[in-house]
Amino acid sequence: MMARLLVLLALMLGLAVLGGLLAGWPGALGGAVAAAVVLILRDSTRLIRLQAWLRRLQLAQMDEMADILAHQEPPRGGMVGEVADRFARLLKLYLRGRQDSQLRLQEMLSAIQASPNGVILLDPEGRIEWCNSTAAQHLGLDAARDLKQYVANLIRDPAFHAYNAAGDFSAEVLVAGRASTPVRPVRLSLQLHPYGEGRRLLLSRDVTLIEQAEAMRRDFVANVSHEMRTPLTVLAGFVETMQTLDLSPQETRRYLDLMSVQSERMQTLVSDLLTLSRLEGSPLPGMSDWVDVRVLMAQCELDARALSSYMGRIEHTMKFEQDQASQLCGIASELQSAFSNLVSNAVRYTPASGRIEVSWRLLEDGRGEFSVSDTGPGISAEHLPRLTERFYRVDRSRSRETGGTGLGLAIVKHVLQRHGAVLNIQSEVGQGSRFAILVPAARVRSGLPEDQLKAA
Repeated sequence: MMARLLVLLALMLGLAVLGGLLAGWPGALGGAVAAAVVLILRDSTRLIRLQAWLRRLQLAQMDEMADILAHQEPPRGGMVGEVADRFARLLKLYLRGRQDSQLRLQEMLSAIQASPNGVILLDPEGRIEWCNSTAAQHLGLDAARDLKQYVANLIRDPAFHAYNAAGDFSAEVLVAGRASTPVRPVRLSLQLHPYGEGRRLLLSRDVTLIEQAEAMRRDFVANVSHEMRTPLTVLAGFVETMQTLDLSPQETRRYLDLMSVQSERMQTLVSDLLTLSRLEGSPLPGMSDWVDVRVLMAQCELDARALSSYMGRIEHTMKFEQDQASQLCGIASELQSAFSNLVSNAVRYTPASGRIEVSWRLLEDGRGEFSVSDTGPGISAEHLPRLTERFYRVDRSRSRETGGTGLGLAIVKHVLQRHGAVLNIQSEVGQGSRFAILVPAARVRSGLPEDQLKAA
């Protein structure tokens, strides 16, 4: 500012002296006025250029402002140039800060967009300001179309309306998802969180699997309790009878035999439960251990004939066959458990005069098939999809009579899942059933084990 005044005074003084030398004091006055006019005209030109530059900035969008500042310089020189330069620097700082804020906002929105939970931002009137794709999927919203729409008009569940009207958002509310059907129900957890000046954050969470897991846990505890209660009740009754009555040796022996049957039933149930727990918690089988199918088949036949004799069904016709020597890759004890469970089920549910056929064969695509066919009562089609559920029984009374725990096929399912195999079930009421295990080609190879080949 001081330099500007000194330049102005020097110019006016120089022209005044020059005018005075040429024309006396009128010339000196004219020289000073001429100097002021020159300076005014120059600053006016700069002000016009500054005004045009500011107008361009005023009409430009945010992203265009940075381009104007980079490629269209403000007027230079004099007081106007200094003001324009200071304004340009301040505007650059503002744009840089705004750009950083926009970048952080986009990063935050991207993080929320990737969240597995739905997020909806509501204004003070309850209208949607923004929502992520998860919320749109949960509630059937359109992120673009439904902006500024009242969320209460889009979520029509009565439970949510009551929750929203109550104003107490300390807990969540459960509603049906937009994709929910009677066959495949979808349950959502919704909760509002106030923030800012009257604004609210609506979070949605898919709790279908959690509710299903909780229902399965309740059913599991109830089923285990029910399965344990029956033999315990029988045992307690026999113990009380033996404690209060004077029984003959024959009666005592009969009661002890019945108690032994019930205790064995509980022991089998506990053993199956421990097997399931071990299968769910142990690492997956590798690809280095191989077991001879003949060993598995021989053990299945031994167990089946022993069980048939124990159940008094010595008239069972059993056939075990294997088309060629083969090996399976996996954990031998688990594979034996899966194979034996299918065979024992056939023995338990097939009448004494029935026929049971167990076979192993290699398929053309390299897979192996272990199948168990029987001439039992068969199973209705509506029961087939649920046979591998824990404690699921087609006929509960008959299952208990045969000594089943309701966990055998659940164990089979877990073993097969761990080995990449699948279970196919075919059954017709009155005609019998066929259970087949299909083992992937990567876990099957033909021929004898290496130690047997060397011995041969």
